[in-house]
Amino acid sequence: MSGMEQFKCPSCGGAVEFNAGTQNLKCPYCDSEFDIEALKTKEEAKAQKKDDQFSWDEMASNQWAEGETDGLKVYACKACGGEIVGDENMGATTCPYCGNQIVMTGQFSGVLKPDYIIPFKYDKKQAKAAFEEFIRSRQFVPKMFTTQKHIDEIKGIYVPFWLFDADAEGEATYDATVTHITTNGKYQTTEIKHYSATREGTMKFNKVPVDGSSRIADDMMESIEPFYFDEAVEFNTAYLAGYAADKYDVSDENSIERANERIKKSVELALEQTVTGYRKGRHVEIYDAVTPEWSSVDIQNGKAKYALYPVWMLSATYKGKPYTFAMNGQTGKFIGDLPADEGALKKFFWKRTAVIGTIIYVAGIALLLI
Repeated sequence: MSGMEQFKCPSCGGAVEFNAGTQNLKCPYCDSEFDIEALKTKEEAKAQKKDDQFSWDEMASNQWAEGETDGLKVYACKACGGEIVGDENMGATTCPYCGNQIVMTGQFSGVLKPDYIIPFKYDKKQAKAAFEEFIRSRQFVPKMFTTQKHIDEIKGIYVPFWLFDADAEGEATYDATVTHITTNGKYQTTEIKHYSATREGTMKFNKVPVDGSSRIADDMMESIEPFYFDEAVEFNTAYLAGYAADKYDVSDENSIERANERIKKSVELALEQTVTGYRKGRHVEIYDAVTPEWSSVDIQNGKAKYALYPVWMLSATYKGKPYTFAMNGQTGKFIGDLPADEGALKKFFWKRTAVIGTIIYVAGIALLLI
């Protein structure tokens, strides 16, 4: 079937996978390694040869009802002939029948082809180790959750991202205060000075990422940032071998609002961080508090590129409740919500209450003795 690309080991015929450690393609059966470009050339040469042709009489006549196949696509594995059913966004998968790694190249061709890809630097074993370290480092996680195997699935997936470049010009005003407290005998005087501060400036933004998949929460993807674009390479389907990959289902136009929001917040934060105090002659006043009053950000010259970024997605179940975790496949940064041991939380709360109560009691006795 056209639109599919598969990578086989020239030595033993096994399905090769992209190895995050060596950044090459590796056969898990005979341990042979291949340079991506070299193997790609061999595969392209092989593709010029005519495939075997088979003809089968029509066997089944049952037809899908109208609308029943909406959103579904069927792909045939070239290695074993097995059919793989996925949704319209599936870009890479593993054949469930023979284990062959398959890339749906039609998903990444033409206007849908990514410009860049950041290859995985952490493999599945490292993702699992990071998960175990993550739960060990957190307080109040149920002991049963940490000692028993609760991972349902670990999947390495290339998540589609839109990368926005833009120029931004911003200005803002702030109410800044300086507080002085003086004591004169039994009296204490508090003086608060208010200052009006104005800031303006221009900033250039490069490769601001916005998650292009509606199936993955934007805040989760932003929580595992940063991704370092200097390690990105031009897109090559060979990097997808052994991993799942989706094409975007949120267009660049529909992602502009999210990009504008991120850029606007960055401009406002950068301007506010410059409001620290003022100098008058040799006298310097440091602001105690800064409150934004008004801001305006103008974004121009925006353009977008399409990229795939590496993410390990882990799912676990505890007492029937699902938990989802994500790890940056480039940096190893790990995030996710964990179950809490209610008994341990209550114990900690009562211990803390008892300590505070003891301190108050001792302080009260001391005052009575004065």
